[in-house]
Amino acid sequence: MSIAGGVVIFTVIWWIVFFMALPFGVRNPAETGAELVPGQEHGAPVRPMLWRKAAITTVIAVIATVLLWASSEYGWVDWRGLIDPGA
Repeated sequence: MSIAGGVVIFTVIWWIVFFMALPFGVRNPAETGAELVPGQEHGAPVRPMLWRKAAITTVIAVIATVLLWASSEYGWVDWRGLIDPGA
């Protein structure tokens, strides 16, 4: 796997995991008893914890990218055979 390929794979994995992590731990003002600011959406999260979710996402994406790299480098899985069985 080239460096550019690794960066692309890491970026794709990072965004997929980040979007999956966004709903976890989110509470809206009705659930926490917080007061709404005029014009605020009723479902807007009180504390979205984006930095924490981004950090956890980065760790997961690094681990997944390293596993994919090791798999292609050491031949754990024949990725080309999965895509084109006749090859």
